[in-house]
Amino acid sequence: MNNNNFPKLHNATWPGLVGKGDNSEPPISFDDMLNMTVAAEVDGVKFDGIDLGLMPPHFDVDTMTSDDIKRLADKVSSKNLNIGSLVAPVWGGPILGTKEDRATYVEMVRKACEIGQKLRELGVRPYGVVRIDSASSPQQWEKDTVGSSKLIVETFQQACDVAADYGERLAAEGEICWAGMQSWRVMVQTLEAVNRPNIGFQADMAHTLLYLMGYNHPEDRILPENFDWSDRATFTEALKTLTRALRPWTIDFHVAQNDGTVFGSGSHDKTGRHCQATDPNGKLDIVTDAGLWLRDENGELTKAFQHICWDGCMFPNAVMTNQQTWNDILATMIQVRQRHGWLEPEQVAVGSLQ
Repeated sequence: MNNNNFPKLHNATWPGLVGKGDNSEPPISFDDMLNMTVAAEVDGVKFDGIDLGLMPPHFDVDTMTSDDIKRLADKVSSKNLNIGSLVAPVWGGPILGTKEDRATYVEMVRKACEIGQKLRELGVRPYGVVRIDSASSPQQWEKDTVGSSKLIVETFQQACDVAADYGERLAAEGEICWAGMQSWRVMVQTLEAVNRPNIGFQADMAHTLLYLMGYNHPEDRILPENFDWSDRATFTEALKTLTRALRPWTIDFHVAQNDGTVFGSGSHDKTGRHCQATDPNGKLDIVTDAGLWLRDENGELTKAFQHICWDGCMFPNAVMTNQQTWNDILATMIQVRQRHGWLEPEQVAVGSLQ
């Protein structure tokens, strides 16, 4: 095993929440997600940190005090972990809703950025971004594509300006269930129109796979219809087209697997089905395909972020509470770092808008 120590390896805690709750399985507590992360180990290698979803019942940004944030920092650091990226709880303020909804959206981003800044000051968050989406559906966007895009861009610009006050960067999640973000081409257009130095793209390998298939925006499909998944050469060329467009924007990265189907549960409907790292139906060669995001056109490492995260949303609770699940995930992430990692930090630290 080589001794690459970057990018750092993080686990996400929000899979304990996303797709859980009403009409689904009960949420898994933050402490349980944290402890399963800590317990994972492969050949002496452990996770370096966690990424947080700032949403109930794990967290409530409306009531979190400085003391609460200090306790969180102490708890995580006592486990020898860092905190990386944070997910802002923007869904109470859909951008394609009312003017008041948009004001709520920006305020949720502000609160997430304030928490992120305090965690940095406490020394537990040396890198990471604040993740956002449009909190609105592609179906709503389609009713007025020009007007909808204008509202998304203006609101993202406001959110960027607020984030800059806290030294934070925002990463827009490329997921087919979000308006203005439901295709790779629309996502690039949105980012270009926002035109702020502190916004970028959050690439999740499972979600971006569906960009290739044109779900929710068929005109931007890259793979042919009725694609034969055994045709690895065609798949790789399609993925190169995708990553060529979005890699320059990518400032946050999720290692993940997908079986090429659309799935949804709870509040997240019609999105990519995250699969276990070892799922035989997975369409990605995780370690190889991660390299198309982590390396440039010439095969050189971009070193565009100091950590990578595993996202396994909407796994059944029986899977998520099995410790072997997290060992398998960690083993896969170690392989990604062995193939595409490096020894020293070379990226601009969190908080810098360069």
